[in-house]
Amino acid sequence: MARPRLPRPRLLRAAAAVTLVAALAAACATDSSTSDSAQAPAGATGTIPQLAADQKVSIVFESYNLLSTGTWKPVIQGLIAQFEKEHPNITVKGQPPQGVTTGNEYTTSIKNQVLAGNPPDVGQITFNALRFAATSLGAAPIDTLVGKDALATNYGGAHPYAPAVPKLGEVDGRTYAVPYVFSTPVMWINKTLFAQAGLDPANPPKTWADVKAAALAIKARTGKEGIEVNCLTKQTVDWCWQSMVLSNGGRVMAPDASRLTFADAPAVETVSMSQDLVRSGAMPNLDQQQALKAFSSGQLGMMVESSAVQAALMAGAKANNWELGATGEPGFGSKPVVPTNSGSALAIFSKDPAKQRAAWELIKFLTSDYAYTQISSKIGYLPLRTGLIDDPNGLQAWAKANPLIKPNLDQLTRLQPWAAFPGDNYLQIQDTMMTAVEGAVFSGKDPASTLAGAQKQASDLMPAR
Repeated sequence: MARPRLPRPRLLRAAAAVTLVAALAAACATDSSTSDSAQAPAGATGTIPQLAADQKVSIVFESYNLLSTGTWKPVIQGLIAQFEKEHPNITVKGQPPQGVTTGNEYTTSIKNQVLAGNPPDVGQITFNALRFAATSLGAAPIDTLVGKDALATNYGGAHPYAPAVPKLGEVDGRTYAVPYVFSTPVMWINKTLFAQAGLDPANPPKTWADVKAAALAIKARTGKEGIEVNCLTKQTVDWCWQSMVLSNGGRVMAPDASRLTFADAPAVETVSMSQDLVRSGAMPNLDQQQALKAFSSGQLGMMVESSAVQAALMAGAKANNWELGATGEPGFGSKPVVPTNSGSALAIFSKDPAKQRAAWELIKFLTSDYAYTQISSKIGYLPLRTGLIDDPNGLQAWAKANPLIKPNLDQLTRLQPWAAFPGDNYLQIQDTMMTAVEGAVFSGKDPASTLAGAQKQASDLMPAR
């Protein structure tokens, strides 16, 4: 297909942790400029040369979207083919994560390849792995490689990135990855069940107290379940949970990543509220896949989930003869809702200047107007270049046909980053926190003492300062 002409303008303790750090340092030391570039101030211009017109370069792009045999994979393969057509001197080998199948393990694939001395040149990393990629996996500081001007130009253009998005790829003020695809928490509603329960589907709940009342009404009047919050288990990771805590005035970690704060009062209150949903009967004890199945089949009135499930839910609603609606994430009384993001960014792991330049060209393409018209319309991810929604040559027609994206787009204006825990034990810290949340919400454990115990355990896994 011809490219449309758009306007251009776990983890480790003690000795084991030391062993990993040493091994990663040795693997990254294959290029003596690595540590220098990481420390060098980022100027307006970059440090890597342009490719000569006849210079041939081959790079490897690792993307978890290539794991799928459904919608995601052919879209990414099509983008790679279009890129190679426009850049005939660059060959891209697209590969899925090696030897892993689940989200928490995607970065393990890159880590294993770094240890073997052969990382992918470009990698799609989830935001919770950003600090780990920057500090332990040798991800290159992109603002140094290409310069601040080139980075700003890529974020700008005819349809600039949403203002809150660029900072999501930063660690301590440096850009180690370019935000690529993600979504925010959305509350999906079954408008048919709302009407059957005597509720107004055009005026969905806005606070968690309202959610509880609506859920109990749905259960009492229709016999179906009320609400499922897919933010509260180890399986769902912690991006959405972090949003809930932020929306209650708290954080899971200090802004400078120096200490954990997920046992503070705002998080305890958030767990207590969620536990009350279960105890009152408003929320059943379902895992993520069970909740998705129940909602899709019309057996559940509300579900807080990623906006990335929209296509699947639309198909379920059509197949089971009910009407799907969407609204923003619920809040705590009058406190402002603070959405976080799921998803991923693109990082450069190559140490070869020519491959780094080719990697940057690929990143620019994959975050271009053209790429987002493909990614959003065919996969359903948010177009980070939000102006495409109003462009008749972009996503205007798609947006009109998919009005359920509006809550997701609205939340981009208030977005805060998915905080990445520091150190090589970042996943174990995350899992320790979410296991405690899950145990309190669904098994009735005391929220305060459970979170306090988990925080003490997780704090021992934080890197020394």
